[in-house]
Amino acid sequence: MASAEEIFHLSGPIHLTAIDWNNIYHRRSVAASLVKGVYMLENDRRQNRHGPQALALPWWDYFHFKLDHMLRDDVDLSICGAIYEYKYPSPALNIPQYVIAFRGTIMESDTVSRDFKLNLQSILNKLHRSSRFQLAMDCVHNTVALSRGASVWLTGHSLGSAMALLVGKNMAKIGYFLETYLFNPPFLSLPIEGGFKNETLKLGIRFANSVVKAGLMVAVKGRKHHEAQAYDPFVVLSPWVPYLFVNPDDPICSEYIGYFEHRKKMEEIGVGKIERLATKNSMRNLFSSVLGINSGAEALHLLPTAYLTVNRGRLSDFYGAHGLQQWWNPYFPCEAMFYKYNTTS
Repeated sequence: MASAEEIFHLSGPIHLTAIDWNNIYHRRSVAASLVKGVYMLENDRRQNRHGPQALALPWWDYFHFKLDHMLRDDVDLSICGAIYEYKYPSPALNIPQYVIAFRGTIMESDTVSRDFKLNLQSILNKLHRSSRFQLAMDCVHNTVALSRGASVWLTGHSLGSAMALLVGKNMAKIGYFLETYLFNPPFLSLPIEGGFKNETLKLGIRFANSVVKAGLMVAVKGRKHHEAQAYDPFVVLSPWVPYLFVNPDDPICSEYIGYFEHRKKMEEIGVGKIERLATKNSMRNLFSSVLGINSGAEALHLLPTAYLTVNRGRLSDFYGAHGLQQWWNPYFPCEAMFYKYNTTS
């Protein structure tokens, strides 16, 4: 039977024998490995592996972290997250003292039901009502309070990235802009990016969608729209810059590519004002407002600012495109862009 170290050497970024915390690839690889550590903790729990038989330890120990706390879902008792603490206190701001990581869906009989229910809540913009989210928020609040100003990171994959994104948004709204790494985050909207190959057609669909959304927003807000600008949650969030990692062959997250690129194109053709209205809202929430229905929270995927990294390498199937392991591969053709919301009215 392979040792934990051998499993890690076969799977993880062992070429990173020294971490340059100023290097985004190194930071990305560490964040992805710590998320993998949560998956491995849950796999160890399910398969009753303890002590020398457990396989999770190398995924954080290799980078000089220690496991501070495990987050357990109160419904299925699965390990859904972890708080890691860096072993060596450092004054350098780019080294995280704590990293809070969340796993995605595990397709096993004792976890899949709960995970899919949470995925459904995410699709319906009701993830904030789940006990797993409340657990995540409490842990992040407590960790930030205990950190005494030390750096705290958030990271997650798939469903876990939705959890980290929602937590990060809530923390940003109260003034805590946590460094956040989101791997294959769900974009819960019409998959235009992957559903259509013709770029002109995609631009036309997105343009029409923006015009309709901007019109609906004006109709819903009416004269109160300008008063609402005194507190605009989208503007409040704009200083927070999460790192998003997406693959165009993954329909779960690929629409982030079009979401941000379309904003840039709308500015370039002189209709940025329309898009600045449209990008703040989902069509579902706007129609619900028109019908007088309380749609709950804002759509999770709505983001003013982000560093977007796209893996342009072709992967053989969905599991590869949605997989976590691609993000510690140093050789994939990477395309990175910084997108900032234009607050000009």
